[in-house]
Amino acid sequence: MTDLNVAAPPAATVVAGFLDSSRNSEYHGALTPTELDARPGEIEALISASALHDLGWLRRVAVRGKDRVRWLSGMVTNMVKDLPPRGGAWNLVLNAQGRIQGDLHVWRESDDLELEVTVDQAHKLLAHLNHFIIMDDVELALVEGQSAIGLAGPMAGDVLARLALPALPEPMTQTRGEWKGIPLLLRRPFGVLTDHYAIWIPTPRAGHLWQALTDAGAKPVGSAALEAFRIAEGIPAYGVDIVDRDLPQETSQLRALHFNKGCYLGQEIVERIRSRGNVHRHLLSLELDGPLPEPGAKLTLDDADAGHVTSAAELPLPRGARRFAIGMIRAEAQTRNLPFHYSVGETAGLAHILALSPNLTPDMER
Repeated sequence: MTDLNVAAPPAATVVAGFLDSSRNSEYHGALTPTELDARPGEIEALISASALHDLGWLRRVAVRGKDRVRWLSGMVTNMVKDLPPRGGAWNLVLNAQGRIQGDLHVWRESDDLELEVTVDQAHKLLAHLNHFIIMDDVELALVEGQSAIGLAGPMAGDVLARLALPALPEPMTQTRGEWKGIPLLLRRPFGVLTDHYAIWIPTPRAGHLWQALTDAGAKPVGSAALEAFRIAEGIPAYGVDIVDRDLPQETSQLRALHFNKGCYLGQEIVERIRSRGNVHRHLLSLELDGPLPEPGAKLTLDDADAGHVTSAAELPLPRGARRFAIGMIRAEAQTRNLPFHYSVGETAGLAHILALSPNLTPDMER
């Protein structure tokens, strides 16, 4: 496997470098701008317009060799062999006990396979995968010289069109494009409340594309707004909401599992849970009435332990702030369909399970 050199201390992303922001913080293992404007404007761009953001914490890893399809299918929880020619799938990576070691995206283009992984996971996760390349003709190689820029929001497709770039009609698809003679790779990952795009470009031209997207109407936003929006969307992050003691079905993310793909590492545990009964806790989206809790805050129901908060965020909205969280909830508490109690210092709050994704547009806010 190519030396990925990803165990080093967090480094500034390419975007952080050319923006020369004084407010950088670590996000997914890289230093990136925390805020680029006032928070309400950044959130508004994500909800109602088009938000331009850094994706410099992503890495692409090519999976090569004649055994690549069979080997990779045996290492991840979702489909590989049956991926469409320009499709992708979110996957969990398990150990033999079915515990989650990390998450990644698998992308297919014609017969080529790539992994897309965050910097903070890359060293451990790729070492785990490399450990199981034994007698297989497989090589994991870092895709060099490429950087990713993100575009999100309901008007993202309009911004792409102004640069004569194609929009993708479905999530988990990808295509090639060209901008001013520069080859680009456009990917549309999963989104709940809006469209999301990742645009891969040769690193030396990333700053030029950032400026062009800004001129086309996209509003730059920082990682703080992006993280708050992720929590409102209910999309869990590994190392935050999902950790290595968790089982796949506990995450409530069945989109990462394919039950008919054949054997893979940890599959016996996943199938045993599916066939014999449910797990005893689930990761769920919550809306909060009360102060913003810290990760790990205890949730109770009738003074009994009901679970805990894994992440929480406040969204400043035109009709007032709303607070959202993701939490690991005990199954017996979930079935009662009652709000949970929590406290921040001396102040109490209530956490309600969200049965549906929240509508955040100004004309539809509750």
